[in-house]
Amino acid sequence: MTEAAELPPAPEQAREVFGDRFADAVRYAELLAEAGVQRGLIGPREVPRLWERHILNCAVLSEAVPEGVTVCDVGSGAGLPGIPLALVRDDLNITLLEPLLRRTNFLTEVVELLGLDHVTVVRGRAEEVLGKLPPVHVVTARAVAPLDRLATWGIGESPGGVRFAAKRAKAARTGRTRRRR
Repeated sequence: MTEAAELPPAPEQAREVFGDRFADAVRYAELLAEAGVQRGLIGPREVPRLWERHILNCAVLSEAVPEGVTVCDVGSGAGLPGIPLALVRDDLNITLLEPLLRRTNFLTEVVELLGLDHVTVVRGRAEEVLGKLPPVHVVTARAVAPLDRLATWGIGESPGGVRFAAKRAKAARTGRTRRRR
């Protein structure tokens, strides 16, 4: 079994980004580094870069999301970007959409533990929930599917809604969302 990497302390900018929810952001990072690795939601090599590459990278999305809208995080996985976004913006109503039971169980535990009353966890595949979820203003996705396929999933998007897809430059060139080993 691979030994878990140690979670580095939160960078000073995290305190500024998360404000009053900083302690919750730290707890979320700890959950990712512990239960997230144990349950196979993130790899142990991601732990040293959780803050910069994952949590803070997702939290800055909040600057582009309008006030008081509904958000659906498609393929939420370990809650990225949905959980950091929820920690920064309690004015948003966020749905974490994830097909795998072990991930939805983790997400539900995190939402309850952190008291994120404005977050709902839904188990399902994007293609299956089309037209079944209420319309949302913003759809987020991170490492879910190639952009051409992702673009066809409206996920109940409201007219004039916005989609944010976090993609690496390599993913755009190759159409792949993660490195194959």
